[in-house]
Amino acid sequence: MNQLMPLAVLLPLLAAGVKITLGPRRPGVQRVISVTVLAAVLAIAVVLLVRADRDGPQVAQLGGWPAPVGITLVADRLSALMLTVSAAVTLCVMIYAIGQDMADRERPGPLSVFHPTYLLLLAGVADSFLAGDLFNLFVGFEIMLMASYVLITLGGTATRVRAGTTYIVVALLSSMLFLIAIGVLYGATGTVNLAQLSERIAVLPSGVALTAEVMLLTAFGIKAAVFPLSMWLPDSYPTAPAPVTAVFAGLLTKLGVYGMLRAETLLFPDGRLRTLLLVAALLSMLVGVLGAMVQTDIKRLLSFTLVSHIGYLVFGVALGTLDAITAAVFYVLHHITIQTALFLVTGLVERRGGGTSLHRLGGLARTAPLVGVLFFVPAMNLGGIPPMSGFLGKLGLLRAGLADGGPLALVLVGAGVVTSLLTLYALVKVWNQAFWRSPGGVAPAGAGPAGTGPDGAVPEDAASEDAEGEEETAPPTARLPAAMVGATIAMVALSLAYTVVGGPLVALSGRAAAELLQPQGYVQAVRPMTPGRS
Repeated sequence: MNQLMPLAVLLPLLAAGVKITLGPRRPGVQRVISVTVLAAVLAIAVVLLVRADRDGPQVAQLGGWPAPVGITLVADRLSALMLTVSAAVTLCVMIYAIGQDMADRERPGPLSVFHPTYLLLLAGVADSFLAGDLFNLFVGFEIMLMASYVLITLGGTATRVRAGTTYIVVALLSSMLFLIAIGVLYGATGTVNLAQLSERIAVLPSGVALTAEVMLLTAFGIKAAVFPLSMWLPDSYPTAPAPVTAVFAGLLTKLGVYGMLRAETLLFPDGRLRTLLLVAALLSMLVGVLGAMVQTDIKRLLSFTLVSHIGYLVFGVALGTLDAITAAVFYVLHHITIQTALFLVTGLVERRGGGTSLHRLGGLARTAPLVGVLFFVPAMNLGGIPPMSGFLGKLGLLRAGLADGGPLALVLVGAGVVTSLLTLYALVKVWNQAFWRSPGGVAPAGAGPAGTGPDGAVPEDAASEDAEGEEETAPPTARLPAAMVGATIAMVALSLAYTVVGGPLVALSGRAAAELLQPQGYVQAVRPMTPGRS
């Protein structure tokens, strides 16, 4: 059964090679290959999750080479959970992209590039979650990043190339720090295997261990968009096509959070940088949500909310208790799904309304009521309205903060409540202006909403500012492709399912958290394959 783990990485890689060979020919075959491979990875992830939850961490050695020489893949509850949700999200986004591709088939574009690159992205994500050593985790990150460099500049417009350049420079800096940290740990311990590192870091001089920890957390913090390492994100993500933005927002920052969870539980469990992480969580929450409140473009607004809600996850990592890690694991699953769903809906808004500027949109609740429902449900979920999964995750984190009782933890509890309320305010602003306000900028109640004049008209300078900074979009369309709508409905339904199965999912998250905080089972599962120091 452990032979399934390499397939989760190899299937997308092999399929990407086949699709590159096919090139632009046989688009129907390309679509079938993509959906089949993504569905297969999802099935593998579900099997691994069941086995990891029932029997403990699953371990596989690639090529039969023993660790630490060989490549170790490990699926424990956390990695299997992350892989399962990621596979479900990437499958839905691919179906959405296929619908958009078919609807836009009359427009020339690098369609033969998107499909193989997207599969390479999934291969990197799967390798990152299953990596049993730091260097393989680095390789997984780099596979994912190389694919993301192509996807974020897809189409080659000036705006995308400019934003992509910023993204690439920041990503390369993060990768350089990560690689240096790996070198420091290898030089000090003689291994990069996570199970061995967990035992050997404990006997390192405190200065060496602290240096490696700071470098790793900085690298992961850049990838996770933790403030102040997050300012690249709002300028990069919104420029990409809707499916790319959705999968980036849902998945890529969570790889950084995953790395932080591994580092702070398996490698550096003493919590020396707890105060630093708590301060970063606080600033991420407040700066992110304040940035969201002043945005007039839906994509940028959602990008800032992404930064603010990363703060909740860092809060859980920093507290480091069983309840906090449980809530953080549950919330990261929720947030992957919710952010993806909201960006997919934004893609529908862009098609239906001809853009994502709040100054130009209006009346979508009347002209596209289904799109309105699909936005409203995940928006309320992200805002933390009970009894949705966003409320459950935030409640768990806030309760963990209250149980901690420290001054900084209590400040973060208050900041978490304020951030949730301000997130709700920002999303209600989107609803009022894009969906509830009548077309032409006149509000039903007669008073213009925020960002408009007294009569509801768009200020001339604001309109020109939007026109200057906005990516070119297609004219509004009355008919939305069924595949795009269906994939979005599936994502919203998945987010609601977290509420329906909230009890079992929280319990599973608790078992994953316990496994992280008591890593003896993880170490024992890998140790038979890791001989003494070499």
